[in-house]
Amino acid sequence: MGRSRGARGPREAFSLDDQTRVRRFESFFVPHLDAAYNFARWLTRDERNAEDVVQEACLRAFKFIDSFHGDDGRAWLLGIVRNTYYTWLKRNKVAALAVPFDEESFDADEIEASHASEASPVDQLLQEKDAKRLVDAALERLPEEFREAIVLRELEGLSYKEIAAIAGIPLGTVMSRLARARKLLLQYLRQAQES
Repeated sequence: MGRSRGARGPREAFSLDDQTRVRRFESFFVPHLDAAYNFARWLTRDERNAEDVVQEACLRAFKFIDSFHGDDGRAWLLGIVRNTYYTWLKRNKVAALAVPFDEESFDADEIEASHASEASPVDQLLQEKDAKRLVDAALERLPEEFREAIVLRELEGLSYKEIAAIAGIPLGTVMSRLARARKLLLQYLRQAQES
């Protein structure tokens, strides 16, 4: 059965300009979707909400792709994720504040006492997972502006200049937030080790 003259396939429905926009989006932003999700996950503190924020950010990025001028879309996309998050937060403030914080307690002395002087690969893996859990919990406790800065710098590897552009703040403020975030993280990690 042939296609009627007026019917178009899915790709034919786009104009040449739309096809160019799709290619630009795929080229500049799709490679950075993991970074966008990781950033949104740290901001929202929830996987489903992070997915929603990234989806909305991608829609915004596609809608305004003509205003993107550059070779690397990562910082631009992360800036859109950040702005989308704050819009989402205003709409969902009560739900966002009600996210439970999971504090799993453990006895560090008991764990150390049960370990032999040489840890097996399984023990090392468990220690690494526990360390990651402690760092994640400390990151969760950081105030939003500090968490945002530290995630962009340490987890996403962005430069101070890129963070300043994304957050819309001066470079000195980025440096100050990072220094304060690192100090708080260290404090939170020490508290976790003492308890």
